[in-house]
Amino acid sequence: MLTSLQNEQVKYVVNLHKRKFREETGEFLIEGWRFVEEGVLRGANLTKVFVCPERYNDVWPQLEEALKEKEVPVIEVEERVLRKMSDTENPQGILAIVRQEKWSWKDIRIAQASKNLQDQDPQDLPVLLILDGIQDPGNCGTILRTALAAGVTQVCLTEGTVDLYNLKALRSTMGTIFSLKILTNCQPEEILSFCQEHKITVYTGDIQGTDLYETDVSMPLALVVGNEGNGPSEAFRGPGVNRITIPMSHGVESLNVAMATGIILYELRRKES
Repeated sequence: MLTSLQNEQVKYVVNLHKRKFREETGEFLIEGWRFVEEGVLRGANLTKVFVCPERYNDVWPQLEEALKEKEVPVIEVEERVLRKMSDTENPQGILAIVRQEKWSWKDIRIAQASKNLQDQDPQDLPVLLILDGIQDPGNCGTILRTALAAGVTQVCLTEGTVDLYNLKALRSTMGTIFSLKILTNCQPEEILSFCQEHKITVYTGDIQGTDLYETDVSMPLALVVGNEGNGPSEAFRGPGVNRITIPMSHGVESLNVAMATGIILYELRRKES
């Protein structure tokens, strides 16, 4: 059991709260029983788990067995040590170190109909989701969770978007991050080039666009959701990008970006079906 706040493993975990250290090590933290359980179920590459015996709950016996099967080291820690390692004021009792997945453009495969790809679920939408300059970690995580629920499994984050491994963003994903292929630090130009090469039509949400419900969309497609205050980058405002809008009543000008993304994705799912 870890009892010292000066232990090197404790210091390592504390350093993982810093983005630079996460980038250098290629690892990040997840916290909480539900999150660690989701990581195991969804095949996350957990490298080490820290648990406080004083905070054991009903899920621990099964979770412990699953970790043993995957040969993930489990280390017990005192409660005060867990508090030092945790990002929350009242930690649940468990946290884990996870290795970051490294995806490339070769991993992104969008077919006219996702059922044509043997390695994809037939329920998947042939949609590439692009988060362009999203700043709020809660919005980022909620969008990713909503995307997977709608059947979108492939995502690009442009350079300048909030850190994917920010703990608030991670918590908002509720573990769905482990079922997504996510490219980070992408340039808008390379995204547009990829879409052009693979005949993927690009759409972006814009209050000046055509009515979402009256637009005949062309699949496969890429959906760009832009920065909360400024909208999408200039590169995504060109003539090769189609603009769509959610009709609104009573003088409401805009919606939260996560809410708007959910509405658009589920309408695309309806259109596809």
